[in-house]
Amino acid sequence: MGDLTVAAVPFYFASMAAEAWHHHRRAERTGTTTPGDYSPADTAASLTMGVASLVAPFVLPRTVQRLNLTRRSRRRLVIGAAGAAAAVTVVADVCARMADERSDQPRVERSSGGSLARAARRISGTTAVAAIAGAGASICGTLAAQTTGRRLFARRPGPDLGTGPLAWAVAMVGWDFIYYWNHRFMHSSRYMWAIHVVHHSSERYNLSTALRQPVADALGTFVPYGLLALAGVRPEIIQQARALNLVYQFWIHTDAIDRIGPFERWLNSPSHHRVHHGSNLRYIDRNHGGILIIWDRLFGTFAEEDPDEPVVYGLTTNIDTYNPMRIATHEYAAMIDDVAHSDDWGDRLSYVVRGPGWAYARHRASDDQEPTGSAATANPPELAAAANAL
Repeated sequence: MGDLTVAAVPFYFASMAAEAWHHHRRAERTGTTTPGDYSPADTAASLTMGVASLVAPFVLPRTVQRLNLTRRSRRRLVIGAAGAAAAVTVVADVCARMADERSDQPRVERSSGGSLARAARRISGTTAVAAIAGAGASICGTLAAQTTGRRLFARRPGPDLGTGPLAWAVAMVGWDFIYYWNHRFMHSSRYMWAIHVVHHSSERYNLSTALRQPVADALGTFVPYGLLALAGVRPEIIQQARALNLVYQFWIHTDAIDRIGPFERWLNSPSHHRVHHGSNLRYIDRNHGGILIIWDRLFGTFAEEDPDEPVVYGLTTNIDTYNPMRIATHEYAAMIDDVAHSDDWGDRLSYVVRGPGWAYARHRASDDQEPTGSAATANPPELAAAANAL
């Protein structure tokens, strides 16, 4: 069986054409436009990101997996390079603080103070980014290499479930359960959000938005879908479960469908997923399910679409561009800038691993300029907690 996501491409385009026609007729009838209407520039950006998401897996994962720490030669190289960069950062931090102590300038002015302090901060900013990026990429590469479906299937403790209904049920439900947690993690840690923000970057919501997919999955640490292989699910069935999950999620990216009746209780729907794409405070970081919405109901992340509060699509701070390169990299650029301009390891690591809302609150607390890009769909409780803590 081939890749169903590729086989479904004609369906994708036919559906988009039908939806565009529907929206055109609706605009003629009502005289108003909606965020669901198609914009040539926005649609082109979404389709470009969709194509890039198909190409990236042939390039980026192979590059990252070369940093696999289970290989002794790679382990020495990566740990040595990252360790050296971290050591230089520590020395530069000490030099900057010593220069600050000799200065009579207030702390807020020290970043533009003496030449020694400026030079030390430039060095520490660069090497801190290198240390965190090197260590992070090696962790991602190692995890991905060690948890492939084929590798874990060969080590399964129990029987092969074969190709019958049981295997498919475990694969479909299991994939969706793992997908829920991975999707939720992508909203709760900034380096994971930097991958996923691509999908949320459009201020429109139609079927083309479903194709605006991330390209940097290799830079994330996900709950491995290969764990299903330990339960006896064959790797090829795991891949088909992935494809079916993605194909299902295509049709829920529309405002042409209101509700799906009693199925709303169990299944993800256009209404539920519109909430997920909302930047309204009450909608942020809700409804992470793929096919099933029961995970959100069980684990406290469900929110109902309120007819009295229309969904506002996009990011809490929109990037206002259709440039695919900027769409793919803007959060990484903001994150790197934050790390480079921090002067202690607590902030540096927090800007990477804590929730994107923490970065937003940290900037506000330090009276600094808010980060370019999204600063993300901050989890409201986390944003409030971060602001209070600072």
